Amino acid sequence: MERFADEADVVIVGGGPAGLSAAIRLKQLASQHEKELRVCVVEKASQIGAHTLSGACLEPTALSELIPDWKERGAPLNTPVTEDKFSILTEKYRIPVPILPGLPMNNHGNYLVRLGHFVRWLGEQAEELGVELYPGYAASEVLFHEDGSVKGIATNDVGIAKDGSPKDVFERGMELHAKVTLFGEGCHGHLAKQLYKQFNLRGNCEPQTYAIGLKELWVIDEKKWCPGRTEHSVGWPLNRNTYGGSFLYHLNEGEPLVALGFVVGLDYTNPYLSPFREFQRWKHHPSIMSTLEGGNRIAYGARALNEGGFQSIPKLTFPGGMLIGCSPGFMNVPKIKGTHTAMKSGMLAAESAFSKITDENLQSETAGLYIPEYEEAFKKSWIWKELYSVRNIRPSFHNYFGLYGGMVYTGIFYWILRGKEPWTLKHNGLDADQLKPAKDCTPIEYPKPDGKISFDLLSSVALSGTNHEHDQPPHLTLKDDSTQSFSCVYEYVPLETGDGMRLQINAQNCVHCKTCDIKDPSQNINWVVPEGSGGPAYNGM
Repeated sequence: MERFADEADVVIVGGGPAGLSAAIRLKQLASQHEKELRVCVVEKASQIGAHTLSGACLEPTALSELIPDWKERGAPLNTPVTEDKFSILTEKYRIPVPILPGLPMNNHGNYLVRLGHFVRWLGEQAEELGVELYPGYAASEVLFHEDGSVKGIATNDVGIAKDGSPKDVFERGMELHAKVTLFGEGCHGHLAKQLYKQFNLRGNCEPQTYAIGLKELWVIDEKKWCPGRTEHSVGWPLNRNTYGGSFLYHLNEGEPLVALGFVVGLDYTNPYLSPFREFQRWKHHPSIMSTLEGGNRIAYGARALNEGGFQSIPKLTFPGGMLIGCSPGFMNVPKIKGTHTAMKSGMLAAESAFSKITDENLQSETAGLYIPEYEEAFKKSWIWKELYSVRNIRPSFHNYFGLYGGMVYTGIFYWILRGKEPWTLKHNGLDADQLKPAKDCTPIEYPKPDGKISFDLLSSVALSGTNHEHDQPPHLTLKDDSTQSFSCVYEYVPLETGDGMRLQINAQNCVHCKTCDIKDPSQNINWVVPEGSGGPAYNGM
């Protein structure tokens, strides 16, 4: 069966903040210059925003540039930050740390948001301008012209059984061809992984380093609710040499809602460490438990984050395409913010693409347009300045004193010198290479969840709305079945007949955090997209 093919001027993979900002900016420019421009966005979630997960404390810089009248247009930024708290936790105590003006954790002027709702609103703005949105379609393949430039993408075939045979509902995927394709898949995108190799985009940068962020939404006792308060902590339950921390945000969404989460750097060394269980344990700290007691957990999710920052930015342009947002990774790690930089990168890519696409005298050397102007604009933008100024904060934690050494470094070199020190520190290499042998590490005894404050993994995944069509090839693939790989969705179970074990992949439980692909020491796991609409169904995470 042939695949149906369609033509657009620009195809955008990923309907997140970066992809939608790029789409909006393209249509704004087309309207200003009275040009016809077809812009298509494909998104693997069943609805725009349903795979979006973030804290989120939003810095509105890029939004105000993109849509200056966002307040009048009803953007769901309902909670301006009114109070910042930062602390170091010990097992029983909380040591407050003052947040001085100019430090990354100062959130004056920012907003606490449910990012999925904000992304859904961005989608509505894009559709008003004539952007074509295709939620429920997973881009599974990069298409190339004969000259090697990117031609577009194809969505995956649907209706394939686990054994690879076509079912009664089988349909071929669809091809979308474009003059230029923007890849905004989010952290550790599976098409971006292919593009890095195809065009050697990571040849002149350090490997990306990651964290996992775990998050819950709770409705709490109204007497404990302080809308606009942000609370961040470092320290317990992690040791000083494991990078991570927590957030607790009081949202003003018409009910006493808090968003709380825990972030663990995926360069951790102890194989006994479970980020999920550390998160559950952290909630039992007296300063956290006092907020949650008597409350009700209503949502759970998890997501990988890019933490490589400036040192890990790949080449962003190649013939026929560009990388935007969290796919290449523009998160400001000490701020724990990447939405504003993702949005701005999409806008810069759109502006560079528009001038090339509408240049009637353009003589392109390749069938897919090559737009190096995007990279040049990016290096002149405030994103580049911002990421450069904080470039040494995350790698400064790689010292004997760990967390405390990193905090001292931040105080001296960032707060006083604003990142102007004449050196650039290096990361430790691939996260997958950091685990020590179990025999050299101390096992961690985690308390059993109590079902009130802490919970088990399966009941948590149930709150994420995660669902995949059961009878389809697994999207958690192994390069070599005989090599053992471990994650929350892989387990070895006894053979039904005879002795021995067989690998069982519980892809149904996958919330698309991609941590297994990133952290697996054998690098044997390859996460690929499942059928469109599969995965979590977050409501404003």
